[in-house]
Amino acid sequence: MTIFLTGRSRWPGAAAIALAVSLPVFAARGEIDGHGPDAWRVTDVASDDILNVRMGPGTDYPVIDTFAHNERGLEEITCVPFIPPAYYMSMTEAEIAALPPRWCLMRTADMIKAGWVAQRYLTADFGDEEAWLAADVPATPPASTTGPQAGSGDDLIDDARNLVVDLYRHADPSRGQSPFDPGVLGEFFSGDFIAALRSRPPGADLLTGAQDFQGSVSDPKPDPDQPMFRGMIAINVEIENFGRTHTAVFRLRSDTARPDAPLRIFRVEQDGWSFP
Repeated sequence: MTIFLTGRSRWPGAAAIALAVSLPVFAARGEIDGHGPDAWRVTDVASDDILNVRMGPGTDYPVIDTFAHNERGLEEITCVPFIPPAYYMSMTEAEIAALPPRWCLMRTADMIKAGWVAQRYLTADFGDEEAWLAADVPATPPASTTGPQAGSGDDLIDDARNLVVDLYRHADPSRGQSPFDPGVLGEFFSGDFIAALRSRPPGADLLTGAQDFQGSVSDPKPDPDQPMFRGMIAINVEIENFGRTHTAVFRLRSDTARPDAPLRIFRVEQDGWSFP
């Protein structure tokens, strides 16, 4: 399974990532001026309905056109509100929850129709590369009910691998989600890691190791030489960016500060640097 990262760079230059498609990363709310996947499609609209296209970003503006319930190949011009990543990290959960709904200025590829639509009805359009949704990247239900997925022979290592798969899967700005949203940070990262994020200046993205990204991300796999050492698990992800490849290493261990001590990422190592 390959995580194809197509399209141009995203906030401020971090590109889109997705498991076997494009998938956007940290501070996903910051896509602007057409950055991100090359195309978008309408989603969550009934087959007997249409999506209203408005003159401005909100329901107070008049409807000037419509998109079909399954419209594809849409181009994004810009979205509002725009939140710089450094400012986003300083916001409280209450401030984030109080933000107005996100709207995007979209147009068809032939430029015949254009206007504003609610972002919740948009998702990245990856054409035939969307096979991961049905096959290449199976859903990751709790290991307690389904058992390990990666087949390493060690449930703990498989749980760690699945957590990193979910980390990349959750980086989907087309649905307004990011693994770095305050409400879900604790599902992926240790308490110490989260604390360090608060003082981290803007820089290379933690999932791709780059500010500008166009390439692919491989299926996360346990480190072949030393997947576990003294209770710490290493999960490797091969990242290809603009023709150059490096290995990102996600290190996980039980977070004893949390109830039941769940596995969490406590360190990320990219090409020549690490965090925290």
